[in-house]
Amino acid sequence: MASGLVTAYIGLGSNLGDRHKNLEGAVERLSSVGSLTALSSVYETKPWGVDGYQPRYLNQVAAVNTILNPLDVVTELLSIEYVLGRAREAKNVSRTLDMDLLLHGDTVVEASGVTVPHPRLHERAFVLVPLAQIAADLVHPVFGKSIAELTAESDRSGITGIA
Repeated sequence: MASGLVTAYIGLGSNLGDRHKNLEGAVERLSSVGSLTALSSVYETKPWGVDGYQPRYLNQVAAVNTILNPLDVVTELLSIEYVLGRAREAKNVSRTLDMDLLLHGDTVVEASGVTVPHPRLHERAFVLVPLAQIAADLVHPVFGKSIAELTAESDRSGITGIA
């Protein structure tokens, strides 16, 4: 089901295996979602919302023009994660690849296990920082604040740009 051409913003993360290769493999496969229009730098970040030790993450955000609706985008992202070796064992565990639909145009939806905008986007500097790099003026459709404003309000400690 098409919803017209929109820009979807997708968060990418990896903290197991060859983290750079995992992100590169994900970006290469985003053509199944649509046309890549922007890609942030890679940032190394401390794990967020976890107890105990985890390796540091590499995070990146991609902008993709797509005709897919949010549910179909999420389905494609889950497929890419699976193809690249993601095992979904438990919540907030280390992973070879994590892909999240952050925003889908100005769509606001909570249905079929899909919530857009991502429900914790405004709390997560590890996606806000790279998202602000490629779409600082974009306005969050629920909070009415720009990504730059949300980023400025977030705790950016533990985030380092690397490439």
